[in-house]
Amino acid sequence: MSTLEYEPITIEHLYDDHHAWLQGWLRHRLGNAADAADLAHDAFLRLLTKPRRFDSAPEARSYLCTMANGLCVDLWRRRRIEQAWLDVLAARPEDLVPSAEHQAIVLEALLEIDAMLHSLPPKVANAFVMAVGCEMTDREVAEELGVSTRMVRKYVARAMLYCIRLDARQAVEELPHGVPCSV
Repeated sequence: MSTLEYEPITIEHLYDDHHAWLQGWLRHRLGNAADAADLAHDAFLRLLTKPRRFDSAPEARSYLCTMANGLCVDLWRRRRIEQAWLDVLAARPEDLVPSAEHQAIVLEALLEIDAMLHSLPPKVANAFVMAVGCEMTDREVAEELGVSTRMVRKYVARAMLYCIRLDARQAVEELPHGVPCSV
């Protein structure tokens, strides 16, 4: 029995062979050539920062399609958040609208919160938002989610722990290189 020898697909070949296809697929999905170009670029940047090995063109194309679909979902979610923030700003009297810099900071924070919530299991994220964001009692959250108050406390604690770990990770990433850290 002989084994077929093959050469793994390089990022250069992957780009040459699939970039135009991926950009066309995204353009069809998004209805916007500029967004399609941006997301196709982002997909290949991700592959540069986190290389993967593909043994065949169909495997590579399937992976690119899955990744691009996720990038589309992220784009749509980001746009919904941006639009909600713009709606809030439009409803404010002009003299209470924050500076452009403050608006950008708030929008970035909203996007980070959204990413954090989407990385949690749905019940954990929902319990956290209801308890912390909406100031609902454990009992109210429990009734809404159909779980016990003890489970609500566990969910909220899990979300809080996640926030603390995320904050610690970001603090470590912001340290200058070469600085010892015990986190």
